[in-house]
This record gives sequence, structure tokens and C-alpha cells, in this order.
Amino acid sequence: MKNLLVVVLILGFGAVTELQAEPVRLTMADAVKMAVEKNLDLRVELYNPAQQEAEYQKSRGIYNPTLTLQASYNDTTSYSASRPSGRYWNNNSQLNAGISQLLPSGATAALGFNNSYLSSDVTSTSSGLSSYWQSSLGVTLNQPLLRNFGREPTELTIDTARLTKEASLEKLSSKLISVVAQVRTEYYKLYSLREELSVRKVSLELARRVLSETQARVKAGVMPAMETLNAEFGVASREKELIDAERAVQDQVDVLVQLLQLQPAQGQDVETVEVPSKGRYEVSEQAEIKRALSNRPELKELKRNLELLELQTRVSGNRTRPDLLLSASAATAGLGDTYPRDLDRLSSGTYPAWGVGLSFSYPLGNQAAENDYRKNRLKLDQSALQIRNQEELIANEVRSAVRAIEANYKQLDVADRGRAFAEERLRAFVRKAEVGLATTKDVLDVENDLATAKNNQIKAQVAYANAITQLWKATGEILAKEQVRMVTLDPDSLYKGMN
Repeated sequence: MKNLLVVVLILGFGAVTELQAEPVRLTMADAVKMAVEKNLDLRVELYNPAQQEAEYQKSRGIYNPTLTLQASYNDTTSYSASRPSGRYWNNNSQLNAGISQLLPSGATAALGFNNSYLSSDVTSTSSGLSSYWQSSLGVTLNQPLLRNFGREPTELTIDTARLTKEASLEKLSSKLISVVAQVRTEYYKLYSLREELSVRKVSLELARRVLSETQARVKAGVMPAMETLNAEFGVASREKELIDAERAVQDQVDVLVQLLQLQPAQGQDVETVEVPSKGRYEVSEQAEIKRALSNRPELKELKRNLELLELQTRVSGNRTRPDLLLSASAATAGLGDTYPRDLDRLSSGTYPAWGVGLSFSYPLGNQAAENDYRKNRLKLDQSALQIRNQEELIANEVRSAVRAIEANYKQLDVADRGRAFAEERLRAFVRKAEVGLATTKDVLDVENDLATAKNNQIKAQVAYANAITQLWKATGEILAKEQVRMVTLDPDSLYKGMN
């Protein structure tokens, strides 16, 4: 029993480590980097903004011009009572080309070049020719003046896709924040479990030493045989605790391996390098709340959705108007017995034609458009309330995180004092046992209290580090703290790579 205190001082807190061949040693920066590059949850989330980029590029296709080519040939034979033969024939060939384009104002502009060749055994009364070419070149414009007028109604699908992509990027950022916070938490959890494993090893070594000394004393006749049973029970209990601690470490290693997508060699261990800081972290509640309301991607995502709903509400309001369509056209025509002569007359502009018109329509009652507008107004008000609710939730989350930092910092001092008291108690009971005033069970119980105090000290240190992590997550600044930038995840590159 005299050697028990010496063993406590030699083995101490965290002095026993498990030696393994070339373990994977991770710094926090290494762990975060691996998670950002390889974590499967992040890779899955990355596909959403990439798909929205495809949707955005697709929606921009409304401004792609449309080319139209048309060719036809008709051969007709008809009966005529005025002709000696009683029949006549004509052939008509057409080759037309046109191109149309949607304009940001909502107008559709088209340019058309039409060519036809007519051949008949009857002279045309209009042209005085039995065969001739007839061509026209003209432009048309159809412009809505009330409903669907302007850039917003025209580009609704484009703006919807753009804002949806921005919202999906904020969701990706939110996922990235969660993963980085999870990495920090799981990293320090592995550190905590390894330290607790070391404590269990020390405790078992001490129990075995107590058993050895107790057996020697029982054999010498200075202790009753019952004390051997107490010592053996203490060893068995600590062996169970050690087995549980070893399993917990391996389970946590598996969690970290999956989270970081590590590929360690068979039997290779994973170890953490960094120790949680115990330094005081100064915080200002109001400053942290302001920072959170500025940084949190969940709030930014809701604001993107609000912006989209505002756009949809304006467009649906526009569509409650009557439909007034302005149509305008201008053309020049040509006619000739040969195609060059036809084109000469066409280019001379001798035979111009133009026209303009208005078309008005309005569904009586217009219930479809009116109720679509009301629905969007309701969704807009609902979204505004969601943002307000999210702001309050974020503020409460920050307040809770600030309180957790302050409480866990105080727990550090409590845990340190608790361990010091437990060590002093063990020294006292060792001295009592030496003079026969304490049993083996008493010593083992007090030593178990010391192991508990050591574990409380470890847990307090990790809890303090986790509280800081939760504050960084709550304020949305954890990416900046860990020097992670969104460019590391590039959905546009993923989109472009899909050829």
C-alpha cells in the first residue's frame, strides 16, 4: 500500500498511451480539409446547385433565336369549261426562310424571306405572265402593352432559376457549416475518449497493484481474506470499464473515418493531435447576435425565397391586366419572269407594304389571374413571418451558445478543483490504509472517485471547446475561423463537367 501514492504520481492523468505502428495523426486543419473535400453528405448537396445551374442555363434559352426553313411543291390539274381542252394545270414551288427572336420587353420580332415560283398554261390576270417568280422580305413585331409587358414577366423563368440557385448555394453553405462543426465535435470527442481510456488504464494498473499488495498482506496474516475478494472485485470492475472504453474509442474512430472519408490501412489507428484550448473566450452577446443575423445561410436562403416570391407576386399582379397586343409589319415585294428580275424589284422597294394593329382581350371575371395573385400575396406574407421567426430562433441559439461558453468555462475551474480534492482524498486514505484505518474497498472507492474526477476534467475541457464550436456555428463564422471558403466546392465546375 505504500507504493500506491507513488504509482498515482508516476502514471498520472493521460500518461499511459497505446502504442501502435504509424497511426494516422490528424490536426484539426487536416480533419476539416478532408471533410470539405471528401465528405459524402457535402458531395450529395453539391449536386443541387449544379442542377440549378443547368436549370438557369436552360431558362436563358428563351432568347435563343428560332430559324425556320420551309420548302414545298404543288402540281395541280383542274377542269375549265372555257378552255377547248376542258383542263388546265399549274405548278407552285415555294422556298421560304425566317428567323424570330423574343425581346426583353416581351415582344416577338420576326424576319421572313419568302420565294415562290408559279408556272401554268394559263396567263395570270394579275401579272400578265404564265410563269413568274414572286418574293417578299418583311419584318413583323408583336408587342404586349399591358399583360406580360416588360422584362420581369418575360424573364420570370430566368430570375426564378437564378434565385433558386442562390438559395441552393446558401443551403450548401449551411450544410458545410454543419459538417465543419461536426468535424470539430467528433475530433474532440475522440480526444476525450482516448484520454478517458488512459484514465481507465491507470485505474486498472492501480487496482492490480492494490490486489498484489493485499494478497501479500493476507498471506502475511495482517489482513483478513475478505480483503482479497474486495481487491479482485475492484480489478474485475476496472477491466470491464477498460473494455468499454476501448470499444468506445474504436467506435469513435469509425465515426471520424466515415465523416472524413479516410482510408487507413488495415489495423492502422487514427489519432488526434490538437488539445482543446482552456483559454478564456471573450464574447459579447449583442455583437454575436448581430453577426449571426448577417452571416447565417439559413436566413439568407429564406431571404432569397422572399425575393423570388416578391417577383412572382409582381408578375402575377401584371397578369391580372387586360391583354392589349400591338402588331406591326413592314415588307417589300418583287415580281418577275426570272428570279434576278424578281430580286431587282424586291430590292428597289418599289412595292412596299406595311401595317399596324391592336388586339384587345380580357376574360370576364378573370378569376384565375386574380386568385393566383392573392395566393402569391399570402405566400409572401407567410415568408416574411418565416424570416422573422428564423431571426428570433437564431438570436436564441446565440444566447444559449454564449451562456454555454460562460458556464463551461466555470466548469473548468470546478473540474480542476474536484480532481485536486480527489487526489488529496486518495493520499489521505492511503495513509489510513497504512495504519489499518481504511479497508481495501475504501481505497478502491476513493481511487474510483479520482478516476471520475479526471474524466470530469476531460469532459469539462471538451465541453468548453464544443461550446465555442456551437457559438461559431450559431453565428455562421465557423468557416472563416477554420479558413474554409465556398470556392472549395464549385457546383459550376460540376455542371460543366457533365458533357
